[in-house]
Amino acid sequence: MVQEDVLILTRTSLQCRECKREYPTAFIYVCEECFGPLDVKYNFPALSRDTFAAREHTYWRYFELLPIEDKSNIISIGAGMTPLIKAENLGKKLGLNNLYIKNDSVNPTFSFKDRPAGVAVSKAKEFGLTAVGCASTGNLASATAAHAAKAGLPCHVFAPGNLEMAKITQALSYGAKYTAIDGTYDDANRIAARVGDREKIGVVNINMRSHYVEGSKTFSYEVAEQLDWDMPDHLVVPVGSGAMLNAICKGFEELETVSLLDDVSGMHITAAQAQGCAPIVDAFKRKSSDVIPVQNPDTVAKSLAIGDPGDGRYVLKRLQQYNGFAESSDNQEILDAILLLAQTEGIFTEPAGGVAISVLEKMVEQGRIDANDKVVCYITGNGLKATESIMSVLQKPSIIKADPGETITN
Repeated sequence: MVQEDVLILTRTSLQCRECKREYPTAFIYVCEECFGPLDVKYNFPALSRDTFAAREHTYWRYFELLPIEDKSNIISIGAGMTPLIKAENLGKKLGLNNLYIKNDSVNPTFSFKDRPAGVAVSKAKEFGLTAVGCASTGNLASATAAHAAKAGLPCHVFAPGNLEMAKITQALSYGAKYTAIDGTYDDANRIAARVGDREKIGVVNINMRSHYVEGSKTFSYEVAEQLDWDMPDHLVVPVGSGAMLNAICKGFEELETVSLLDDVSGMHITAAQAQGCAPIVDAFKRKSSDVIPVQNPDTVAKSLAIGDPGDGRYVLKRLQQYNGFAESSDNQEILDAILLLAQTEGIFTEPAGGVAISVLEKMVEQGRIDANDKVVCYITGNGLKATESIMSVLQKPSIIKADPGETITN
């Protein structure tokens, strides 16, 4: 824990996920009693569905459900309220009548990470911190660096050295100090944690994690509102650390708490991982609560290559709570699914999205999803960030003479 003297007495508090001990909101993230993770707990005001109707089209429209006290501390680059598209062409191919794609590939830095990064950097400003950073598999580096640039804060990124070049270039363009680690994401995470504690840096997904994960809840808020405040029957969520899936569940539950949704307990959820780094899927299929880390992740889906998922066992609890499933896809299945989504719905996703689409296919084939279920599949990143991965399965361009009379055959 770091800088415990930074304290704000607020409408929120922090509560240990394990022992339920409560703390005033402060720059802490681990329970002193049992070392469990701390979650933000709210004293929610009275809300109605009309509360949000005329507000800005970013996730900050849900200000009352987020952990920032003073709106002047909000750092926004216009993220959120991304399209929820009824995927009729893909649905027809898969045999689904009510398939929706939540397309976060169109966020300002082209991934869902703009949601948690924006909340965490805003909270860092509210805490009066002078620098931020992250451990990243790529997308978070870009999102944190962009929000740090907007906030006028230095940004320190720690990431494995084998990331896609587009993601490195993007983060560097925002002015981040980028440290490539000769190792895995888990190695980068350990180094970032030590540096954050030593230098009093707000590392968004480590010592700011309690507030960081709150940004991903906005996935739930937007989907509910875009479905006219109706609950989906089934969610398919790509999983790396597991924090996003857990936050999505928390978000739907909070909407029930404030009476914006009815009973959410009938929802089903599927955790989608990539073979080569699927410790949560492996535990689920073993019917075990013990998530065994993958020492050397090996998958084309680098943004999901987190061998030791911090929220892994909480994902397993969520799957049990919501009668869910966990499944994985190999590299070829992932690449095929990227093309399937692109060629049916015009959405170009990075491999993490290919994992979600491929696992969605498997859920239908296994009879886990009914044809008339209202299904939401989360696409979390843009394909332009990982073009190297898809090039091997694309048709090579044909070359013709520069002659207007040249015949082009299909």
